[in-house]
Amino acid sequence: MTGIEVDPAVPEAPPEPPLRPLSRRDRLMVVLPSDRVTSWVWVLGLALLAFAVRLFRLSYPSDLIFDEAYYPPEGNELLDFGYEYNRGYTFIVHPPLGKWCIAVGEYLFGYNSLGWRIPSAVAGTIAVVLLARIVRRMTRSTLLGLVAGLLLAFDGLSFVLSRTGLLDIFLQPFLLAGFACLLVDRDRYRTRLAAGLDRLGTLGPRIGPRGFRLAAGVFFGLACSVKWSGVYFLAGFAILSLLWDRAARRSAGVGRPTRGVVLRDLPGAAWAYGVVPVLTYLVTWTGWFLGESAQGRHWAAANPDTSYPFIPGALRSLWHMHGEMLAFHSGLSSPHPWESKPWSWLVDGRPILLWNPQGLTDGSGGQLVRYILMVGTPALWLVFAPALLWMVWRLLAHRDWRAGAALVGIAAGWLSWFVNLERTMFIFYMAPVVPFFVMAVTLALGDVLGRASDGPIRRQLGLGALSLYVGLVLVNFGYFLPVLTGMPLSYDDWLARMWFPSWF
Repeated sequence: MTGIEVDPAVPEAPPEPPLRPLSRRDRLMVVLPSDRVTSWVWVLGLALLAFAVRLFRLSYPSDLIFDEAYYPPEGNELLDFGYEYNRGYTFIVHPPLGKWCIAVGEYLFGYNSLGWRIPSAVAGTIAVVLLARIVRRMTRSTLLGLVAGLLLAFDGLSFVLSRTGLLDIFLQPFLLAGFACLLVDRDRYRTRLAAGLDRLGTLGPRIGPRGFRLAAGVFFGLACSVKWSGVYFLAGFAILSLLWDRAARRSAGVGRPTRGVVLRDLPGAAWAYGVVPVLTYLVTWTGWFLGESAQGRHWAAANPDTSYPFIPGALRSLWHMHGEMLAFHSGLSSPHPWESKPWSWLVDGRPILLWNPQGLTDGSGGQLVRYILMVGTPALWLVFAPALLWMVWRLLAHRDWRAGAALVGIAAGWLSWFVNLERTMFIFYMAPVVPFFVMAVTLALGDVLGRASDGPIRRQLGLGALSLYVGLVLVNFGYFLPVLTGMPLSYDDWLARMWFPSWF
């Protein structure tokens, strides 16, 4: 006897059935949110907002500021000749595609500040849309997708670059488009595997043509045609894509998933991530190939006793020119008052002063300051490092593929700059990696929000915290807007926005 009386009229509760393990098909199936039309309405509304903010006084100032001294003139030369023709005062050190993008605006609106800046505004807006759709697909949450797009739209550094005729902003849409194609390819690959579970074999089935993977190769090739830093993203995401393929085959129950990837997927990947980007890159040099007076175009003809004479002279000339460009970038170590190192970028350590004319006063003779500072929104950037650490924990503790994707983008766009610390660097080199840091922040905010199964009170508290943080970023952006756009400020108001001595 236990001493515990049991009322025979009250039946015992049946034991809870054990959780059914996910089937192989369940592990592979991809279920996206059902609000497709509504989500597009929200994203397009966000795009209109982002574009409108970027258009605000876009042509001001009318001067060429900072490195606009190089790229808008070169874009105008592309319209005139099909290639850059400014070798009288500089050496061409970047591929032509970014300058072609600027040239489109100059063709449509003229060779003026509006013409050479509006392509940047379009590129920055497209990046906002792409990131919102990417995060929605990754998290299966339209809310988190909109949060990611909103944070990028109101990031100060991306905002300033979206209003300046520089090259780096064009990396954002091309890299995000390539990554988006890989995400769609990942989902379709898993769906095809789920449909072929009855014919797996030891290696798994052949998946067949993968158009989105080829499209990713094109977009990564276009990114490399803006700046060579796109190569790191191409390499990182190519490896990640193959790891996704292996994980999918393993989830399907393939006996030898690694060998299956090597024999079934790697040949197509070599074409998509090797041949296609190179061909895309070469196509963007068409104007140079056709230009009789393009820089270095006839180097091979002037140096006939070179290696590999069986290679066409134009390609050997281009190869030699790229060697000179690489030597320039590798040896670029000239001191600059606004240079910075990558470890300082995560905390807005050294932003860049783009424009600061003197001599403007108010009606009483007081000094007015006009300042365009390329600085990330502090409320956003100061959580980059914690979000990075959180992604590392998510990857190691939970093997979260979303965290892994964000970390690959961060490694490609930030850690890669630690390879040559002697080089002169600037904070705007962060432009292509900012969306992936924003992705990491949004994924962390998703953990703050919690799951639908966490209960209404937990979700309401999480939603409140998320909303409070996003509101803080928006208010912080609005506070810094005058020094992002060059609006006149009193000296005291300007000084209040200079939060750190390194910002002067």
